[in-house]
Amino acid sequence: MSESKTFIASPSPSLKGAVKAPGDKSISHRSLIFGAMAEGVTEIDGLLEGDDILATARAMASLGAKVEKFGQGHWKVTGKGRLQSPNDTIDCGNAGTGVRLLMGAVAGYPVNVTFDGDVSLRKRPMKRVTGPLASMGARFDWKLDEDRLPVEVKGGKLTAIDYVQSVASAQIKSAILLAALNASGTTRITEPEKSRDHTERMLVAFGAKVDVQEVGEGWVIALEGGQSLRGTSVSVPGDPSSAAFPLAAALIVPGSEVTVEGVMLNPLRAALFDTWIDMGADLTITNRQMAGGEEVGDVTARYSRLKGIVVPEMRAAAMIDEYPVLAATAAFAEGQTVMRGIGEMRVKESDRIALMVAGLRACGVEVEEEPEGFVVTGGPVKGGATVDTAHDHRIAMSHLVLGLAAEHPVAVRDPEMIATSFPGFVALMNGLGAKIA
Repeated sequence: MSESKTFIASPSPSLKGAVKAPGDKSISHRSLIFGAMAEGVTEIDGLLEGDDILATARAMASLGAKVEKFGQGHWKVTGKGRLQSPNDTIDCGNAGTGVRLLMGAVAGYPVNVTFDGDVSLRKRPMKRVTGPLASMGARFDWKLDEDRLPVEVKGGKLTAIDYVQSVASAQIKSAILLAALNASGTTRITEPEKSRDHTERMLVAFGAKVDVQEVGEGWVIALEGGQSLRGTSVSVPGDPSSAAFPLAAALIVPGSEVTVEGVMLNPLRAALFDTWIDMGADLTITNRQMAGGEEVGDVTARYSRLKGIVVPEMRAAAMIDEYPVLAATAAFAEGQTVMRGIGEMRVKESDRIALMVAGLRACGVEVEEEPEGFVVTGGPVKGGATVDTAHDHRIAMSHLVLGLAAEHPVAVRDPEMIATSFPGFVALMNGLGAKIA
């Protein structure tokens, strides 16, 4: 095992410049999986080439698709309209989205597939996905501990279900919809609160019929089984979750102005931008256009004197991955920033609530931890700490951003996992003027 690294972010001069966000992680996973399930060729432009996505690419090749890279971000997937049993265990690395969607994808085929992952992924709960899939007829054999990887999925004939989501989760919804493609009958999913709709949008792009009806604050999604997917072209927009880091740095480092180009602006992914604006951020969006079925635009952030707010709980599903970096910016805001209704953060790559609370406190920030959230009281940030990341990429990047505006440097342990979602993060940030080494 290689020796763990440490990255150190030091107080930086103003950040300036324009950069492109890495390809969206959610769209990248789905384009590879859908392309492998489809009949024919799918060409993907702008694919995120982070470790998580590369794990999914290897998985689709193991399941029988032809997966080829032709250039930076340019890939081609040739599918057979079905998936086949692999010769070996599929290692999904750290990719929680990848493994959960793959379970749904393979469930409707007569295949046996064992999924595994790294130490972090083995700690994440899987029954939230395997439960509804089992009710459709898939079988699961837990190899070590129940509800944890590794697990063998035994697919086959499935029956449609009516499923009501108790938590807004695009991963659960997507796994069910992928399984529903090969189930008999019409599967209906009721979401009292909306979650990311990338799967519904992309299924339509691949030729499937999906009925979506808004009901109150949520919607009901219906998909009739027996549908086939057809290969298509996918243009992957910039990932708003990744764009958040250089934009956050610009908001808290005096004199900064940073533009991130081509960022996805799907309303179910852009709630962080709304929250920052509510906090007084000087944030503007220009050059709006459509790419790959999603609205994109250029987002510019300028240094701002932020004020604390109570973040509306209804935004949680649309920005669950962005709360760590929001907390980093809240540390510099005047007053309290209250973040509640985000218990889902505790079952991500790590317990992100506990890790952010510990990291912020180590840097001299006043934080109150709650079971379903936390409250950050802003003010001068001392820094001068070394933060444990538990191999979580968003925890690492959030504290590195914090260190750019703190009084003293902030170090993060085990930052190599940043490559799962944002390869080239340090080079991009330093190109804007940041001091990360």
